[in-house]
Amino acid sequence: MRILYFYNEEWEAAYARERLSNHEVSLLKGCTTDYADLKDDQAEILSVFVNSPVDKATLDRFPKLKHIATRSTGFDHIDCAEAKARGISVSSVPGYGENTVAEFTFGLLLTVSRKLYESINKVREEGLFSQEGLRGFDLMGKTIGVLGTGRIGVHVIRMAKGFGMNVIAFDAHPKEDLARELGFSYVSFDELLAQSDVITMHLPYMKETHHIINVDNVDKIKKGSVLINTARGGLVETAALVKGLREGILSGVGLDVLEEEGFIEDETRLLFSAHPNEESLKTTLANHYLIEHPHAIISPHNAFNTIEAIKRILDTATDNIQAFTRGEEKNIVKI
Repeated sequence: MRILYFYNEEWEAAYARERLSNHEVSLLKGCTTDYADLKDDQAEILSVFVNSPVDKATLDRFPKLKHIATRSTGFDHIDCAEAKARGISVSSVPGYGENTVAEFTFGLLLTVSRKLYESINKVREEGLFSQEGLRGFDLMGKTIGVLGTGRIGVHVIRMAKGFGMNVIAFDAHPKEDLARELGFSYVSFDELLAQSDVITMHLPYMKETHHIINVDNVDKIKKGSVLINTARGGLVETAALVKGLREGILSGVGLDVLEEEGFIEDETRLLFSAHPNEESLKTTLANHYLIEHPHAIISPHNAFNTIEAIKRILDTATDNIQAFTRGEEKNIVKI
């Protein structure tokens, strides 16, 4: 089959060419809008990233198209209704970074618990090889509260058990068989706040979870706890973080996401382009209390971004294409 593949980085082009070597592949650097005049009356498969809109006008340029393979979890850049009307199927990448985000979660936690940033800064910036002010705390024996026991949360639980931590969890839909298998306990939301030495967020962002930790319930958190958020900024009210740090309720926070980012459905949108709210976010961050707080570690929404995770995206997308050419359905978007 003839495939049009819009790519972003040179290594990706070579990777895709190798994995799709049994097909005629036309590799185009950039996105669909970079080739507004391109027409191809033989192309049957289109492979795109989230920066490539595929609307009615785009589909008109490829009249024999049968399948669109997006290399992302989200697919709102594709007019799926129009694709369906034309008999074109769409596939996506439903998951690629469960362990990746879980590992970053512990990276943030260890940075807070062992004062890694301060330790590096003392040597590099101050030229001091001294442990003064750098005493941290062990994870072993501490209680970690996992909010959300989906795929990422489960990876976090397994890692926490490896550190010798006691694990409690909250989820709207408890999986008791999983709890018995991994050796953790489900508790109520308020119990998790009260009992946890570390709270880590792994919930989806929706109306029900918006500001699930807020200024009205932050007082319920065990005094001196650490909060880690690698999920979505809107899960935690910023004012609650400020209150928690100012009043000593939280001894530290590790944040890969901020409420001010706005809602991003798919992290892969950040891979090859600027943040969609970049300018307003710059202004907000410049005046952000948390940026300068000595007990706050903030990273730029980077938990998902590893070589392996990106390769899993490409592997899944090319597997989706190969399956389609064999007449099989794999990771098909239900339109």
